[in-house]
Amino acid sequence: MSAASRRSSSGARSVPLTREALAKLRLKALRRGIWFRDLKQSERRLLNLTISVVQRIRSFILARLVSRIVGKLCEAVESRVYCIMRTKGRGLAEKLSRIGQLWGNQSARSWATDQGFIQYLTVNNLSSFGIA
Repeated sequence: MSAASRRSSSGARSVPLTREALAKLRLKALRRGIWFRDLKQSERRLLNLTISVVQRIRSFILARLVSRIVGKLCEAVESRVYCIMRTKGRGLAEKLSRIGQLWGNQSARSWATDQGFIQYLTVNNLSSFGIA
């Protein structure tokens, strides 16, 4: 089983419900200060207990509980630039892709889904998005 994070519509990102994956996510959350700030004590206890006892989650009930917490962590761990890429950069890339196609550029169709192009547009337009 794996827990699809809340941003699955933008990139089908998921975290496998195994001891190793959960431990990596916990470490990342601890390093960024999210573990104590965004999770309740009961959620932290459940994840800690799951990591220490279970090698791979097989119970549907436990998987549902843990996947909710994992989704919460994944959303909080996400960087600001990636969040802006997902919300504003993708729309800008789609707009430029349509314009390029109207001008006759056939390769412009792939611009809307090219992560490198979306990141480039996002970083170059951070000031116009009101971030930098």
